Amino acid sequence: MTEIIETSTDGRLRVCLVPDSDADSPRIACDRLTHVITVLDRHYADVDMDGGPLEDGWRQIKDRDKAVEIFTRWAQIAHGAEVIEDQAHDGPRTIWYLMPEGIAEVNDPKDHIRSEIAEYRAWARGEVYGYIIERAVKWKPIPDEYEDVNIGERSTWEEVTDCSCWGLITYESAEREARDQFTAYLESLH
Repeated sequence: MTEIIETSTDGRLRVCLVPDSDADSPRIACDRLTHVITVLDRHYADVDMDGGPLEDGWRQIKDRDKAVEIFTRWAQIAHGAEVIEDQAHDGPRTIWYLMPEGIAEVNDPKDHIRSEIAEYRAWARGEVYGYIIERAVKWKPIPDEYEDVNIGERSTWEEVTDCSCWGLITYESAEREARDQFTAYLESLH
């Protein structure tokens, strides 16, 4: 459902948020520092098709008792990885990890991993939006063989070319991005 979030002072331009039901998983759409292994689950698809550099190690121990604990200790001790296990009530059990080169690129490795988990969960729940900047237009009918019919003008909205963006995860970030771009577009007109 389209939601108008802001209109220009003259009422001729507006920006709308629209649910995006066709967005790719953020695990596919962007390069990520964090790797994900999905613990065997018959009810959910793998979060990542590629479990990263430690996937082979996981495959060797995945059927053991306490496999997640063993993998976590091995990844931390042998590879210097930061690891978080995640078990959503409405999703698969997963192991998210950052290798040392990824750790070097972030301020807080655990916070970074948690932010990627939160982003993925929001996408999986369908919290993905796009925004569209539109302008008001008036249409005047062209008289033809029905000149005796008085249709009159009608007003509608038309998308401004190259002023939309899709695949924004979470309502808050989509709204913030839409408002920022709408402000920038209005400033560019002056």
